[in-house]
Amino acid sequence: MTCYDRRDLGLLLLRLGTGGVLAAHGAQKLFGWFGGGGIEGTGQFMDSIGYAPGKVSATAAGVAETGGGLLLALGLATPAAGAAAAGAMAGAAAVHAPNGFFNQEGGFEYAASLGLTAAGLAVTGPGRLSLDRVLGHSVDRNWMVPAAFAVTAAATALAVGARSRRLRKARDGQQGALFE
Repeated sequence: MTCYDRRDLGLLLLRLGTGGVLAAHGAQKLFGWFGGGGIEGTGQFMDSIGYAPGKVSATAAGVAETGGGLLLALGLATPAAGAAAAGAMAGAAAVHAPNGFFNQEGGFEYAASLGLTAAGLAVTGPGRLSLDRVLGHSVDRNWMVPAAFAVTAAATALAVGARSRRLRKARDGQQGALFE
């Protein structure tokens, strides 16, 4: 009989809570569940905030949140799951950053908390109460942590950078129109 310690129980709770919240947010984007907009509505929103093309951005965010969240909750492919979820939350934080830190002011607090928790789980590992352990950590190797974060960081930097350029171009175009 295997004895689990407090660390394993704590990691299970963090994985279930964080993974469940992320998966629910992703399901809003992908399927319109829980009052979400689905791909159509979320795609229109993504376009409106500079993530274009909107449907592609909605799909990418939805898959990262739903897939990453479900995998985190299960403790499966934890480095990739945590990195993907953290990347999605970095993209969300970029949207909310102009509003400051606190969520009640529209700030990035919530996205940062979810992203940092997902990243922490990716680095720490899922604990013994996980599918990764059952499968002999075949998709949870030490080398996978930096690899997953490198791929996610590159993809996130490209997406957030492209959004920033679109917003800057739109802002500069509006300012130019004022002086014509």
